[in-house]
Amino acid sequence: MTEQSLKDKTAKGLFWGGLSNGLQQLLNLFFGIFLARLLTPTDYGMVGMLTIFSALASILQEGGFISALTNRKKTEHKDYNAVFWFSILMGTSLYTLLYICAPLIADFYQQPDLTDLARLSFLGFLISSTNVAPRAFLFKHLKTKENAIISFLSLTISGVVGITLAANGFAYWGIAIQTIAYTLTMTIFSYYFSGWRPSLKIDFTPIREMIGYSSKLIVTHTFHIINANLFSVILGKFYTEKEVGYFNQANKWNTMGTTTINGMITSVAQPVLSSITEDKSYQLKALRKMLRFTAFISFPAMFGLSLTTPELITLAITEKWLPSAQMMQILCIGGAFLPLSNLLSQLLLSRGHSSIYMWCTILLSMLQLATAYIAYPYGLQMMLYAFILVNISWIFVWIRFVYREIGLTCFFFLKDVCPYLLLSGILASIAYYMTQDIEYIGIRLVSKIAGVGGLYILILWMMKSVILHESIAFFLKKKQ
Repeated sequence: MTEQSLKDKTAKGLFWGGLSNGLQQLLNLFFGIFLARLLTPTDYGMVGMLTIFSALASILQEGGFISALTNRKKTEHKDYNAVFWFSILMGTSLYTLLYICAPLIADFYQQPDLTDLARLSFLGFLISSTNVAPRAFLFKHLKTKENAIISFLSLTISGVVGITLAANGFAYWGIAIQTIAYTLTMTIFSYYFSGWRPSLKIDFTPIREMIGYSSKLIVTHTFHIINANLFSVILGKFYTEKEVGYFNQANKWNTMGTTTINGMITSVAQPVLSSITEDKSYQLKALRKMLRFTAFISFPAMFGLSLTTPELITLAITEKWLPSAQMMQILCIGGAFLPLSNLLSQLLLSRGHSSIYMWCTILLSMLQLATAYIAYPYGLQMMLYAFILVNISWIFVWIRFVYREIGLTCFFFLKDVCPYLLLSGILASIAYYMTQDIEYIGIRLVSKIAGVGGLYILILWMMKSVILHESIAFFLKKKQ
């Protein structure tokens, strides 16, 4: 693949990946506003207590095979077919196990209603087990446009289902059914757009060939899930379901931002980086370009979201959710750095180092658990600050391993990232102090957005930022 064709393919992937994730989060925001107005913190808290179990089961049934298939130089129908049948086997086994264990989960949280809710909610990952192979096919072949369409249709249909159920008094049951509707719709459309179909000729030989790589990803993703849901478990055990709901709402808004950026980058990072592993200097060049683009997007978006949190929550989902605001502000600051960590880890995966990825993630998770234990007596906010500090610091661990592979130094990393970090931080701080005395909440919100977003673009334009000009040029080309 030539440098120009790779550049075009990457740009196309980033465009559709960004459009897909942007649309997803706009739809999540649209439907989330309606649902948050119709439902209570308790409703969200009940479902939030189960999130970690569903997520862990989903990781186990997916088995890391999407990434494993992507990293294979050549894939055939038998490879995808083996993954299809193995995923169904794992999904069925795990659902049976969790169905039996549902009363134990309810006892842990001392919430009897969780037994039936868990058994219903867990149907989602059982359905998704049939979708691993077609999703891998779409990801492997950089079908980002098709994925954008699938996400849009799935979110729209499931969102309508969720609002309808909430309006008719289904409470937290409606959230669970909405999730199942999303999974089912996505599965149907994945088969339609991929064109891939399973066969009854079952051969697990490819599984044995991929299991060494994928098993490490299973362990890795398991600890990722533990990290992501650590606070929901702690709050669910020691606090009320209402407090869990406040945290989950805050984390939901933060996740909308990070998922948009992460999804945009992940949709192309591993496939593109995997295709140029033979040329380390070329791979380093590509990675640094992706780092600059990620920082260019992530810092103003997430710092801006943190800045506007009180206004957004009040206007969108009413003052009953304001206890979520401060938690969301802290989470968004930390969330700005997550796409950078994700990109560095994708580089290691592209070079086949799933073991390094695994052990780094395990160590990070253990450190997070220790941090949570130490900070717990000092309150939730202190736990969040410590959690974020550890995550940001861990970026330099990733850099150390990436340096060994392709020569990315801390100096290069900071040179690529810091201009966007400093500019976004300064503008957010100025906007905060300049808008403090504005009484009308709508005007204050618009002023903050203009102060950060408008000035950010203007300053980069005046500084002749290459990333900005390339992004504008590509967008205008797409519009023609």
